[in-house]
Amino acid sequence: MALAAYGVLVGTLNRFAREDPNNFGSWYHGKMYVQAPAGEYECAVDVSTPSGIPVQYREVRGLDPALFATVHALAPGWHPLASTPTSGAIDYLRDPLLRGRAGCVAVVASPLIALLNAIVRSPRFGWVESTADNALNLLEQRLTGCRKLFVFGAPYTTGRGVHDVHMNQGDPPGQFQHLDGIWQDGGTIIESATGELNAFLTKFKPQSLNTDNNGLPV
Repeated sequence: MALAAYGVLVGTLNRFAREDPNNFGSWYHGKMYVQAPAGEYECAVDVSTPSGIPVQYREVRGLDPALFATVHALAPGWHPLASTPTSGAIDYLRDPLLRGRAGCVAVVASPLIALLNAIVRSPRFGWVESTADNALNLLEQRLTGCRKLFVFGAPYTTGRGVHDVHMNQGDPPGQFQHLDGIWQDGGTIIESATGELNAFLTKFKPQSLNTDNNGLPV
């Protein structure tokens, strides 16, 4: 199957908040409040859960603007996206945008440098286990002074907001696997005051980083 709805919210940050760590629901979130023409949207980023399922996060710095042109050209507001590689949708495992740029630069070509670049840019590299605070501290730091936000995920069914702002594929058998699909991952792409594009991505540790064309783990 897949998410019932998917898209991207384009807007500017009004404020960032953390849920009360002593009073929250099934998941603990950082919340971005994003201004768009229809009003303020609440965007919930999962960073922890009392159920014992670990959350992981990853930052990808210096995204290639040419690969982000389709979404970057969108007007502020909510935009539904088809789950395809040409719509502007993101996919943690398949999207060249989320490889970032080479982490190592060498004037002379070298097989070792090429290998290091491939590792650094791999979607399997750089995942950090969230303690909630470490993930939210990084996200808040990147949000400070940002120019624009692009929040990918599913729209709230009631009110203005975006959830499922995390990887939406690779779930093990269970209550969430029916929502898996490719080219429908959530995440936050932040345009800094200088115009740099950086991605903040999250996943649940049991989600596989190797999936088939239906987004199911292999």
